[in-house]
Amino acid sequence: MIYSRDEDGRYSDNLISDFSDSLFQAAFKQYFSELELHIRDWDGLFREMNADGGNLAFVRTSESGNVIGFIQFKPLKFTSGFFEETCGFIREFWVADEYKNQAHGSALLALAEEHFLKNGIYTSILTTDTAAHFYEKHGYISAPGCKAKNQDAVFVKHLVPQPDSAR
Repeated sequence: MIYSRDEDGRYSDNLISDFSDSLFQAAFKQYFSELELHIRDWDGLFREMNADGGNLAFVRTSESGNVIGFIQFKPLKFTSGFFEETCGFIREFWVADEYKNQAHGSALLALAEEHFLKNGIYTSILTTDTAAHFYEKHGYISAPGCKAKNQDAVFVKHLVPQPDSAR
């Protein structure tokens, strides 16, 4: 687990690779509760996330320990004919209602994109049926003709490494 805190101590970001982590589980359960989705076997769901391999998440918490939000992501390898590319796939992304419109979503997305770049991944992909405008504002473009299995729109962003002085 990687842990970082902002300079004022108002929030912290935790990189999670084990989805039996209680912090991630609390965040994910809150997310599903807001969506009014009910899961019978939470332990089984989190075991599946671990078994799937390669999944990571940043969980952001307030200084008082409240979950602000999380972004779950993983590298995906695509092979077609003579070409192969590994893309960063944003799997799940959520910010609690009371923390929306405070730049936390933008910060979590930037953390995932930075993680991709540090690992030599220069394309980020995701699907959405609710937040197209948010992703477009952050440089993602719709991939016409490309649909997810659930029929949601697919968005793509080509990530460009920034010189260290620009960060």
